[in-house]
Amino acid sequence: MPNKTIPSDFTAKTFCDDYAKLRAEIAKAVVGHDEIVEGVLVCLFAGGHALLEGVPGLGKTLLIRTLSDALDLDFSRIQFTPDLMPADITGTTVVVETKSGRDFTFRKGPLFAQMVLADEINRATPKTQSALLEAMQEKTVTVGGETHKLEKPFFVMATQNPIEQEGTYPLPEAQLDRFFFKLHVGYSDRNELMEIINRTTSSVTPEVQRILDTEKIISYQNIVRELDVPDEVQDYAVRIVLATHPNEQLATPQVKSFLRFGASPRAAQTLILSGKVHALLDGRITVNADDIRKSVLPALRHRCILNFEAEAEAITCDAILKNLIETLPATTM
Repeated sequence: MPNKTIPSDFTAKTFCDDYAKLRAEIAKAVVGHDEIVEGVLVCLFAGGHALLEGVPGLGKTLLIRTLSDALDLDFSRIQFTPDLMPADITGTTVVVETKSGRDFTFRKGPLFAQMVLADEINRATPKTQSALLEAMQEKTVTVGGETHKLEKPFFVMATQNPIEQEGTYPLPEAQLDRFFFKLHVGYSDRNELMEIINRTTSSVTPEVQRILDTEKIISYQNIVRELDVPDEVQDYAVRIVLATHPNEQLATPQVKSFLRFGASPRAAQTLILSGKVHALLDGRITVNADDIRKSVLPALRHRCILNFEAEAEAITCDAILKNLIETLPATTM
């Protein structure tokens, strides 16, 4: 049964209908990438941040821009570069002339938006990257000793290029851990590429309609948190996370051989919240083990650190996590 705080008129079908409308609007501009679109929307309804990794030109920025068009939210785009300073994104205190003399006033930076596109985030210096940490975790920005609250909902949708490493700064583990999902954006197939060409080389420009506003998004986020998770399903999520720790009894042989460090407690939180969203998308208000499994790769791939042996043998986190899912039973019975 749903929690008593869930609105009496809410049904999973209502959520599924709005989700379908949102995907339909995104599909007007974005061809394919179904798993990536779903992952970004799961982050939206779970209240998390997304990191999209892929080579240039695959539509990462287009996807986030299109999502912002379909949502009635304040949107800003920050192009990260090596010379970008923390004050360039958070804002700064400036001196202004008034009738009574000079006064100090705070001018907000582009981080003061409900949806922030952090484009090529790994091109900024660690000092500027760290300016995002407080905003991503606390939903606040502190400048000059004064703390400013960010408007809800607040999302950081970041992109990074995995192949051009010259002039880039790898994201520190502490910041990676704040991303709800890390999504790998791949190449389009033959039919999708044909459709992309048809859409982008003609005079027709798709018009994306706004589907959800701030109030509706926050309402869905609250409902997601109120869904029921059976104890055995929550235990399954916990065991998955513990199984990524090489020194744990639950660790698989591959984990013990190829991981230096496993996932943090935030990974377990991510599995539960994303599992709740997947349950709703399947028309249910109770989470099951399949809902948890669907999010293991995007939730854990950036929270596990490979050792030297894995890098030497070209073993990926995804391969280790897939083996873990196949090996770890859903129940302890």
